[in-house]
Amino acid sequence: MDFTLNDEQIAIRDTCREFAAQEIKPRAEEMDATGQFPYDLVGKMGQLGLLGLPFPEEYGGAGADFLSYCLAIEEISRGDVSVGITMEAHTSLGATPFYLFGSEEQKQRYLLPLATGERLWAFGLTEAEAGSDSGGTRTRAVLKEDGQWHINGSKVFITNAGTNITGGVTITAVTGQRPDGRNEITNLIVPKGTPGYVIGNPYKKMGWKASDTRPLSFEECMVPEENILGKRGDGFKQFMQILDAGRVAIAALSVGLAQACLDEALSYARERKQFGKSISAYQAIQFKLADMDMEIELARLMYYKAAWLHMQGKPYRREASMAKLFASETAKRAADQAVQIHGGYGFMDEYPVSRYWRSVKINEIGEGTSEVQRMLIAKELGC
Repeated sequence: MDFTLNDEQIAIRDTCREFAAQEIKPRAEEMDATGQFPYDLVGKMGQLGLLGLPFPEEYGGAGADFLSYCLAIEEISRGDVSVGITMEAHTSLGATPFYLFGSEEQKQRYLLPLATGERLWAFGLTEAEAGSDSGGTRTRAVLKEDGQWHINGSKVFITNAGTNITGGVTITAVTGQRPDGRNEITNLIVPKGTPGYVIGNPYKKMGWKASDTRPLSFEECMVPEENILGKRGDGFKQFMQILDAGRVAIAALSVGLAQACLDEALSYARERKQFGKSISAYQAIQFKLADMDMEIELARLMYYKAAWLHMQGKPYRREASMAKLFASETAKRAADQAVQIHGGYGFMDEYPVSRYWRSVKINEIGEGTSEVQRMLIAKELGC
């Protein structure tokens, strides 16, 4: 085993760490207060090549490996998780399906502007009654004699769907019945501005306030037959593959947020004095900090391993679920302890740990709840 990052991975990590510290973190409180989408920061990330890290240069990407991408997600999220999830959802859910399943024409048309950061893209999977049961999609698409897919249905909690630079959304839709009686699910490309495609108002959220999250609806929304992504009926298989890699990236995001909690807690504990000395001198506080550090490092190593397995072309679904599950719950514990170490000040919004505590819960829900991760791990055990 060799846990040493190579020169390229170190360079990407350090570039993102510096960018997050200098450009993102100083804006985090303001973004949380206003909920304004950070177009300028997204533009700068595009210029740095961060929005196309894992894609080949021929498609506008940086040609970096998957671990480098995860390292970038961790560092950006350490600065602010709203920016981190914007990057992760765009790359893992929006752009990656084009790279993995798109035709050459679709890659040239859609992936190129996404990899360079000129455009963002969304992935529409979740519905009101199809969350953890993602195979229960009710949005339907019928291919009619006019050569168009007629789409009717709705999606909820979709990230990056309504920004000024969003190019469109790839959605899952039922396109027929399989021989075994189950729904045939296909992924369809719906460009922004397509008649019948309605982008709802942004949600009012507890956390991730500067990210764009909206409901979508489709009423006789028509797209050409060639707007299928991949093969007809492969939608379920495709999004399961996408979610496996996305869970590793969410694990990295959770580690970044957990590390931010430790950063703030340690700094505060060193400065705060009670009974004549810094509270970091008291064992009760030291043990909290030590536990945070230990769990964060374990979560980091878990996503490293899952990313490595992915890069080697080996099965990694079990490890991806473990990484996402442990890292998200580690981040929750880290945020809770960070607030506790701050005492009453941790309850005040002017301290970052208040924002971290509000933002951390969604990590246990998005891209597969903790319960779903445990189900997947149990399935890998043969249960």
